[in-house]
Amino acid sequence: MRLTYLFHSGFAVETAQCILVFDYWKDPSGVMPSLLESPKPIYVLSSHFHEDHFNREIFRWKAEKENITYLLSKDVLKRRRARKDEADFWLGKGATMRDSLVKVTATGSNDSGVSWIVETGGKRIFHAGDLNNWYARFLTDGEERKTAYSTEFGIDIDPEREEKRYLGELKDIRKITGRFDVAMFPVDGRIGNGYTRGARQFIGQFKVELLAPMHFTASGFESAWRMKEFTDACGTRFWSIDKEGATIELPE
Repeated sequence: MRLTYLFHSGFAVETAQCILVFDYWKDPSGVMPSLLESPKPIYVLSSHFHEDHFNREIFRWKAEKENITYLLSKDVLKRRRARKDEADFWLGKGATMRDSLVKVTATGSNDSGVSWIVETGGKRIFHAGDLNNWYARFLTDGEERKTAYSTEFGIDIDPEREEKRYLGELKDIRKITGRFDVAMFPVDGRIGNGYTRGARQFIGQFKVELLAPMHFTASGFESAWRMKEFTDACGTRFWSIDKEGATIELPE
């Protein structure tokens, strides 16, 4: 099984049977043309409507690829980013899709849309979408506060309540499984102090063979490498991604 980093939160996973493309936004290293030429079926998954996780360019691939299947979060449709007939499956939290090659389960998010569990070829893969402890900085800065101002959304938020929402989603995922062969998860330095907290909480809840960081584009590749000291401590392999188009091989 080969995992390729596309950009931001976008990845391609190639197995002996199929190719999975998660949260495509951009492809600066030109990975997709060769994947589209593969005879293997391709499954395209978009976790939510945000422009850094969903790009309508994915629908152009239909002209080049017959055996391509689109699985999109329902919020993409709700936000009118795509027409109903453009995706093969519209999934919300708790929904599943299964065929002869893959089983896809849409799990929850404390942001928009869903996260994904994909089972294929005896492997279990997780892509977090925007599931993360986004307000960790307000819990790790040493100040006691009930609310904090979010500059991203221009509103006051309750960091403790937001963390409970996040941990609640992890609890729901644990009802499905407690382990993943690969997990793609945000490690975003823009969060500020405590930006690894969400990923640390995730690997504290699940047995993860390989953790692939994502959503670090603005803060840089090296910012994501901070997670390695935590993954090493719990016996999880960490992928120190250093460029777009980087690949890593996993044993079948």
